[in-house]
Amino acid sequence: MPHSPRELPNRPPDSAHSKKDAAQAPALKLFAGLRIVSLCTLLSRVLGLVRDVGMAALFGNGLVMDAFSVAFRVPNLARHLFGEGALTAAFLPIFVREIEREGRTSAWKLASAVLSILAFGLSVLVVVVEIWLWWLPHLVDMGAEGRLLTGLTAVLLPYLLLICLAAQISAMLHALGHFTWPALLPVLLNVVWIVGIWVVAPLFVSSEAQAYAIAASILVGGTIQMFAGLPKLRSLGFRFDRAWRAALPRVAEVARTMLPVVIGLSVTQINVLADSMIAWSFSGPVDGPDTMALPGEPAYPLVSGTASALYFGQRMYQFPLGVFGVALGTVLFPLLSRHAERGRLDLLRRDLSLGMRLVIVVGLPASLGLVLLARPLTVLIFQHGAFDAADAAQTVSMIATYGTAVWAYCGLLIVHRGYYAAGDRQTPLNVGVLSVLLNLALNLSLIWFVGGRGLAMGTAISSTVQLIAVTWFLQHRLGRFDWREFRTTTLKAVVATGVMGLVCYGSVRLLPGDESLIDKLIAVFVPLTTSILVYFALARSLGMNELWLLFKRDSQLEGGTDDVS
Repeated sequence: MPHSPRELPNRPPDSAHSKKDAAQAPALKLFAGLRIVSLCTLLSRVLGLVRDVGMAALFGNGLVMDAFSVAFRVPNLARHLFGEGALTAAFLPIFVREIEREGRTSAWKLASAVLSILAFGLSVLVVVVEIWLWWLPHLVDMGAEGRLLTGLTAVLLPYLLLICLAAQISAMLHALGHFTWPALLPVLLNVVWIVGIWVVAPLFVSSEAQAYAIAASILVGGTIQMFAGLPKLRSLGFRFDRAWRAALPRVAEVARTMLPVVIGLSVTQINVLADSMIAWSFSGPVDGPDTMALPGEPAYPLVSGTASALYFGQRMYQFPLGVFGVALGTVLFPLLSRHAERGRLDLLRRDLSLGMRLVIVVGLPASLGLVLLARPLTVLIFQHGAFDAADAAQTVSMIATYGTAVWAYCGLLIVHRGYYAAGDRQTPLNVGVLSVLLNLALNLSLIWFVGGRGLAMGTAISSTVQLIAVTWFLQHRLGRFDWREFRTTTLKAVVATGVMGLVCYGSVRLLPGDESLIDKLIAVFVPLTTSILVYFALARSLGMNELWLLFKRDSQLEGGTDDVS
């Protein structure tokens, strides 16, 4: 059985370890994996922006895009809950333990059992929900908007099964120190999605039919994602074990640990889904009454297109979150789990502390940069075709508001993995539930005062409060962090970010308008390039050493990954 949080032995390093730890400062294999995942994620995000440009030009902020963005939330949330999120967080430490103690043959049996049960359970879930979605329009008068939403949800729902199986295969590769193929899976989806937008969708006349065609393209992409990682896994020795039932006790252990992780790790995604559903429910209909069916008949606090603006705003803040936060969490989690399994709390604290300081030095400038560049980014990327100036104004406010807390979203990914590596799933659950309640209360309050921007504001505030709480409580599990290091790093990052922000703001104000494509490109890339150069120059002069570890090739973490492919 794995150690409970309070049972983890804090073994002091012996003299050999001490010398090795001193000589092997962070982090060749960790940062080699981080660079690979970050570059692949960067490629995926760039392609994702291309796809979002196509979606915005095709549909704008309107009924069809609102329905599509909400419908895609369902399988996407399931991916975070049951795929790369909670199931991975519950499965990976046990899979690592199985490799460490029993060898790969036993680990393959466990993996075969989890894949089998996951495939069966999700297949049953998809069939049941599909039947319900088919009956729903016959039972309730939903109107054109509701029928489009349920129809697109029904088409996209099987993606849930495909991506969750793909994420489970990726978790196995992560545990074995292989990051390239898993990081390329979103690239494959975006390529197929882009083909759907520019090749398949134009074959249809109505925007509704085009939306269904793109949804079908996503299913094709999900199928490719599911099979893409299997050749690499087989080359590492994996064979599906038909005697997988012998591993059911360990599958039960994964299941027991998964439920609290579902909420604890996926709170941000639950908040995002809540934002979208509230945006859908509280937006005034295009052709309908101006007041809500509530006591006093208040006017709708939100306007049509709010859900779409939220979607595009979330896509933009997820760019730095994916390129850095998700990438760092992906390569750090197997390492933290291995430290916990070996009882090396000193190494776990060290590596987790480094990850948290990296969040500070990268997350703070990313947050401020996204706020200051929200308008030029929106104009350059989205304002084409059916996406007009009013849609752009909606989206700018969402990007800027979400952007204020990029550092908090990244920090949650890292801190939660520290808890799960140490076997503590209850604390993130407790704090996560309170965060969801806080977000809902803020959403339902702020929309009446600041409109749709209040939804993004609620998520940013609740995520910040959540990060502060889980970081503080983590010390009861792992021991006290060296807060002097955090204060020093934070002070340097704040100074560098502040100066960078002044330079970025001045650049944006001094540049010409955005009438031509060249003007739009200049309005983004001149402030962006200038800000990066200023920040790196200040980081060097202030001795912000954490930032330069991302580019080193000659250092290594003890107990790092077995291989980086």
